[in-house]
Amino acid sequence: MSAVFIDTHAHLCDEKFDEDRVEVIARAAEAGVAQIISMGDTMAASAQVVADAEQYPALYAAVGVHPESACVLTDAERAQLLAWANHPKVVAIGEIGLDYYWEKDPQVRAVQREMFVTQLDIARAAGLPVCIHDREAHGDTLAILRTEGQGVTGVLHCYSGSLEMARALWKMGYYIGIDGPLTFKNAAKLPDIVREAPRERLLIETDSPYLAPVPRRGKRNEPAYVAFVAAKIAELREESVEEVATYTTENARRLYPKLGVG
Repeated sequence: MSAVFIDTHAHLCDEKFDEDRVEVIARAAEAGVAQIISMGDTMAASAQVVADAEQYPALYAAVGVHPESACVLTDAERAQLLAWANHPKVVAIGEIGLDYYWEKDPQVRAVQREMFVTQLDIARAAGLPVCIHDREAHGDTLAILRTEGQGVTGVLHCYSGSLEMARALWKMGYYIGIDGPLTFKNAAKLPDIVREAPRERLLIETDSPYLAPVPRRGKRNEPAYVAFVAAKIAELREESVEEVATYTTENARRLYPKLGVG
């Protein structure tokens, strides 16, 4: 049995891939990565990932504005996100959420929260799941999902919260995305979370070009390396890589129905 993976979170529109994007996608296919979700993080990047998804069969897109680009979305921007959401290869609203690691200004954090809620509203209107960035904003992220996220589901990308928060998210129907940091020596609480996670709530990601897993740590990440993440999950959960590939792929297609069955 050969493993088939889905990299549920990459940034293939990043300029670090401008010289060899075709080769990166080909290497992913050789490593068993059947599909890749490329994330928008600004309006311009969202336009690009949609165009890339139209060009490359293995690529799908998510559209949204990242908290590091916090702003009050205009009516035109909201309408554009909704229009993109109807595209057959746009599977989610993302990457959206909160980032308090980089942003300390209370007023800007308030703008992040407002934009997060706005994009949850867009996801609900579009009938799409969300891909959530949560960095050192665990309390507010969970509170917003509880109060403003009714009717929306999604994934906490590159999960960095506590086991208690993960348990709460699983009860709410959310998934957690696991990336290269699981393979790091300083992974801390993440291995225990991965061991306890219900298999139907785990997704694998790369966050390419960032966070390359061991043994590629420090180099440019790419979707082919999602296999290293799967191998670490398999080791921690005492499962085979093929098992991890099977259920994480099933999970991705359940959360993102537009990925289909191929």
